[in-house]
Amino acid sequence: MKKNFKSLYVVAAIAMIALSACSGQRGKKDTQKNQVETIKQEETKKMKTIELTKEAFKQKVMDYEANPTKWNFAGDKPAIIDFYATWCGPCKQTAPIVEELANEYDGKVDVYKVDVDQQQELASLFGVQSIPTLIFIPMDGEPQKVVGAMGKGQFEEIIKKVLLK
Repeated sequence: MKKNFKSLYVVAAIAMIALSACSGQRGKKDTQKNQVETIKQEETKKMKTIELTKEAFKQKVMDYEANPTKWNFAGDKPAIIDFYATWCGPCKQTAPIVEELANEYDGKVDVYKVDVDQQQELASLFGVQSIPTLIFIPMDGEPQKVVGAMGKGQFEEIIKKVLLK
């Protein structure tokens, strides 16, 4: 009887160690998973620019197929569209500024990005021949186009004079 009790005690001890080790690992994995999810959520919160496809453009900016001859802005607040390419040096310099402005003017100005390699029809629609090309769209009036990289001060000046006047 003492042997059985000793064996049972050893088995129970081993089981407790195994369970605590597994739960510790699971807890560690859950913590790591939660940290990764939190980082992704923070990055999503930081990224206020919206990548536009042809369909999204027609819904959020203008349905150029329904109104091919007249500018009819579909947005509910002024907008900026950054036409860029992933391989473009000046576009890479402009991207962090555009992202920063999207965060600063969140709720006041929509900031969109259009990859000219992926959305050639949209680039053609605005006559984009050099990148970056930025389109500033006020609530009333025609969009204004600026070609080339700009500093934050230049962006803010145009935002204040054209979009938030």
